[in-house]
Amino acid sequence: MEIHQIRYFLAVCETLNFTRAAERCNVTQPALSRAIQKLEEELGGQLFRRERSLTHMTDLGQLMKPQLEKVAVGEKAAKSAAREFLKLDDAPLKLGIMCTIGPLRGIGFLADFRTRHPGIAVTLKEGVPTELSDMLMSGDLDVAIMAQEKPFDERFDLRALYRERFSVALPPGHRLTPKNAVRVTDLANENYLQRLNCEYYDTLNALCEDWSKINVKTVYKSEREDWIQTMVIAGMGICFIPEFSPTVPGLVTRPLVDPEVAREVLLVSIAGRRFSPAVATFVKSIKAYKWPAA
Repeated sequence: MEIHQIRYFLAVCETLNFTRAAERCNVTQPALSRAIQKLEEELGGQLFRRERSLTHMTDLGQLMKPQLEKVAVGEKAAKSAAREFLKLDDAPLKLGIMCTIGPLRGIGFLADFRTRHPGIAVTLKEGVPTELSDMLMSGDLDVAIMAQEKPFDERFDLRALYRERFSVALPPGHRLTPKNAVRVTDLANENYLQRLNCEYYDTLNALCEDWSKINVKTVYKSEREDWIQTMVIAGMGICFIPEFSPTVPGLVTRPLVDPEVAREVLLVSIAGRRFSPAVATFVKSIKAYKWPAA
């Protein structure tokens, strides 16, 4: 059964005249008649009784009409949805965001993207790198913004967005706030708040291996970025944090030096996977975006 046969059938149902139905469908009458006959063969019975000016539907035709109308409506809806998708009207895009990336860094880009492409509906999904990688592989995400310490799987396509240094987060009025930068040895006798979802966990922990010599103690650990930052504000300790990640007002940060630790924030997708028009537009936009300085 082909969709044009259904359209011809419904035209004859409305006109009860093969000639007028053919004119409505912009085909010749013999072509329309052959299509109806083929449809009847496929359905196993007559759809119309052809009696010149008295053409009328059979019982089978009456039975099939509402069923085939649903097919025709579904075809129109599918075409309409495809047209809207291709012209970026209510086109979906699933974007993964690593949970340690602060919203203040990316909100300017997202606002600009929304202004330029209001028809693209972006859904943000947060997670750690392993979760985002799995969702990319399964198709639950189109692209992701993330970073990780170890090399990415070769199945991923990587596009660098910006570089981000790690800082030390301090409560207001802390003894180290007058400094322009903070060394690990400056943290002697401090309480440490550990961010468990940090993808540079191993690197930062390696810096802390000799903390016992400078009397630094880990007092709290949490997966929640907002909790850790609020604890810092409350004077409960200090933490390492990417320079663009602070979200809690009043949090003071100073660059970590000697040694410096930095991460490359990337746009990650599946290598070789074709982008939808919405995803292709997003990728082009984020690659061209001029990220503001720190």
